[in-house]
Formats: sequence, C-alpha cells, structure tokens
Amino acid sequence: MTDYDNVTITRHGEHGHVAELALDRPEAMNAVSTAMARDLGAATTQLSALALRGEVRAVVVSSTHPKAFCVGADLKERNGFTDADLMAQRPVARAAYGGVLALPVPAIAAVDGFALGGGFEIALSCDLIVCGDGATVGLPEVSVGVIPGGGGTQLLTRRVGWSRASRIIFGAAKMPAAEALSLGAVDEVVDAGTAREHALELASLVATHSPVGVRNAKRAMRLGSDVDLAAGLEIEDGCWRAAAFSGDRREGVAAFAEKRRPAWPGV
Repeated sequence: MTDYDNVTITRHGEHGHVAELALDRPEAMNAVSTAMARDLGAATTQLSALALRGEVRAVVVSSTHPKAFCVGADLKERNGFTDADLMAQRPVARAAYGGVLALPVPAIAAVDGFALGGGFEIALSCDLIVCGDGATVGLPEVSVGVIPGGGGTQLLTRRVGWSRASRIIFGAAKMPAAEALSLGAVDEVVDAGTAREHALELASLVATHSPVGVRNAKRAMRLGSDVDLAAGLEIEDGCWRAAAFSGDRREGVAAFAEKRRPAWPGV
C-alpha cells in the first residue's frame, strides 16, 4: 500500500477485505488542508481500484484523533489564500470528497468527537454513519461566509429532506449525536469511543457477502436514488443482470445447496 502523510490505510481480516481509511492529521484535528485533500483523493482512488479487483469489500473511514473525526476545512491555511489560491484548491477538494462518495463498495464512517463542515461531509459521503455518544456533527459553513461545498447541501438533503436540511444548514447547527440520529442525519449511535469498533464489525459482516452482489446493490441504489421509479427499476435490472450471471451467483446457490460457506470468486 502507498504511504500518505495525512491519511493511513490499514487492511483488516484474514484476507484484508476490510480497509480502514484513517484521517491522520491529529495536530490539526484533521482539518482538511490542500495536502490532506490531495492525500484523501489519492487514497480513495487506490481503494476504488482494489475494490474493483475484489481485494477490498468494505471501507471504514475513521480518525486517529480521539476527540475529532475532522473539524472541516483548514481555515488557517485558507486565511492566507488569494482568490486564485482558493480557485486552484477547489478541484483538489472536490476530488477528495468525491473520492469517498465514489467508492464502489460500502463505506462506513466511524465518528467520535467533532465532525464539522467538511468533516461531516466526508461522513455524509459514506453509506452509513456510526457515531459515538458525545460526538458533535454539523455544517456551520454559512457562519464563515461559504456554503457546504463538499457535497453537504446535496447529501444531507437527500438523507433528511429539504426542511430538516434547511434547519441544519441555514442555522449553522452543531448537533449532538442523539439529535442527529433523531433527524436521520446519522444512522447509529453507540457508546462514546466505540464507533470505530462497531464500524469495523459492520464492515466485516458486509465483507462476508458476495462482493459482486454488494457492489451492484450499491450501484443500483446510488444510480436509482434520484430518478423516477420506472428508470430506477431499469437501473436495478441492469445491476441484477451483472450479479445474476456472475460466478458469485453460481457459487452462492451451490454453497446454499451444499450447506457450506461460499468461496466467492468476486471479480
């Protein structure tokens, strides 16, 4: 695996099918600098390639800082930016957040401590968000003169609906985990300090299932989420065909009939 300065990748399990992508800039509470965004984009590109080869079946996005998942953009760095600097950084930042969103396998965010602004957007780019009790999440960008630009206006609205997203974004709200759960902004709240453990357990469960099936289920869900029902069913049918005529389907049916654990061919 490639070494990065601001993120780390660790493989878990007997075959390394679960990859943990840890935000690793603890001296800044994982504030997203240009360098960190570049590393996150490169790391997610690497993980996507491994996933498409069947080597990675689920990803957990975590933090090496016990009190912060990520506090958002590095405003100290940005304070010295010219408009040209900010414009030059934009594609780097988009590639970072977009890289998490584009992971072809399920991604689970493990949030303990603060996940604010771009930090919460990294979590929102995952498929599931597990928060430790005591975590704080929010999108406070309008309080510093910008908007959530790492996918937050789109992803949060799709999760919780227009009115709830409006309340959170327009109010620059910072929410405790329990409130975020009640609004549907996160998916599970566990004991403080245990979000990573729970996320890894869930990822390990996902990794036991057909990698072809799981990847195509995610693809169908993502591509079908913003189209009408008829178009969504056509998307689903295409993804069903990709899975149904694969080696995984044949192995899954055979393993069920023979009452044994499947040995998924994967790709």
